[in-house]
Amino acid sequence: MLVLAGVCFTVTLCGLVSKTSRVKKVSLLIMGIFATLLMISDRYAYIYRGDESELGYHMVRICNFVTFLCPLMIIHSFNWYLTDFIKTNQDGKKIPLRLRINEILVFVGVLLLIISQFKGLYYTFDAQNRYQRSDGYIISAVIPLIVWLIAVTVVVQYRKSFGRMMLITLLVFASVPLLAAFLQLFFYGISITNLAIAALTVALRLIEIIRNGQELNAAHEREKELLVQEQKNMHRMVMQSALALASAIDAKDKYTHGHSKRVAEYSEMIAEVYGKTDSECRDIYLAGLLHDVGKIGIPDNIINKDGRLTDEEFAVIKTHPAIGAGILKKINIAPFISIGAHFHHECYDGKGYPEGLKGEDIPEIARIIAVADAYDAMTSKRSYRDALPQEVVRSEIEKGKGTQFDPKFAEIMLGLIDRDTDYQLQQYDVYDV
Repeated sequence: MLVLAGVCFTVTLCGLVSKTSRVKKVSLLIMGIFATLLMISDRYAYIYRGDESELGYHMVRICNFVTFLCPLMIIHSFNWYLTDFIKTNQDGKKIPLRLRINEILVFVGVLLLIISQFKGLYYTFDAQNRYQRSDGYIISAVIPLIVWLIAVTVVVQYRKSFGRMMLITLLVFASVPLLAAFLQLFFYGISITNLAIAALTVALRLIEIIRNGQELNAAHEREKELLVQEQKNMHRMVMQSALALASAIDAKDKYTHGHSKRVAEYSEMIAEVYGKTDSECRDIYLAGLLHDVGKIGIPDNIINKDGRLTDEEFAVIKTHPAIGAGILKKINIAPFISIGAHFHHECYDGKGYPEGLKGEDIPEIARIIAVADAYDAMTSKRSYRDALPQEVVRSEIEKGKGTQFDPKFAEIMLGLIDRDTDYQLQQYDVYDV
């Protein structure tokens, strides 16, 4: 019994940190405390039985009183637990009258127990300080029997509100003491009812802890799903905003509508072949989509000029990487976007602009975009020429390896060209697809 008392106390303490309603937590706490006291008092009532010392005289009476009181308090707490569960899971439905009757019966049971201490209604003590049942003992067993029976009917009525594991536990918790109390009438000296109540209190507490853990895991899963969905929505919003901005940029040039999205697609294709992760490919796609955002600051008459640009006009065009970087650097959660815009016109041999960076000093994302940008420029119609034939484009990419382009990314682009036997990778209005 002392071992079971220790288990009751330990499980009760563990339940204090569980995530559940305040009423449910308090009711289970009270059940655990009284189950612990029940085992301790039952054990010491047996130890001091027949002890005729003054200490034995008082201990026997106190322990027996507590032993009779604890089951009533556990029943009361269980009644409270059921009431809270129904309120929580039945959308505030009216509490069954039977549970209120149970409260009255428990109160009557406590009152009769107190009277018994003075009238010997339930038990008395002989001259050797030994416990003896009285004629009214059956009342102390009948009241809990009725209360437990009522609890069973309530659990059965609201069985759909409980999970399978909780339903089985509650039915056992409410039913086993009925059998134990019945058997207790015929077996003297063996605390069948008390042992059953204490053991089932521990079981109910453990199931509640498990159930709380399951609910917590389910809540975490829901939170993860919501977070993933939120991230998807955020990504979709960012992409849609970027597409709208890219469309507005490309609309400035009547000859190259769709250029930004095609560069983004080609850049992503190169990144995929190179072995970049899905996340990195998405970043490269977004950077490619906004690589020409700086053209917002270039006059329309220069962008849409028929024929070749003068040196002065080309000098103005060459400012668009710096303009784009200045606009995009404000997006500090995605610095790669401004990097792509700033350095996509740098050349591998150091003869590009605006910084004249060379080789590996050029950010990788810009080296990828540079190949894709040049490819789309050659495969798109310009004011001064039509799209170039595929073999010419391939030849130009080959020539640019190690000078204009990073050799490894140029080689990947050549591989994509070789696989594109029908020459599908060329200008089309991507915003209408």
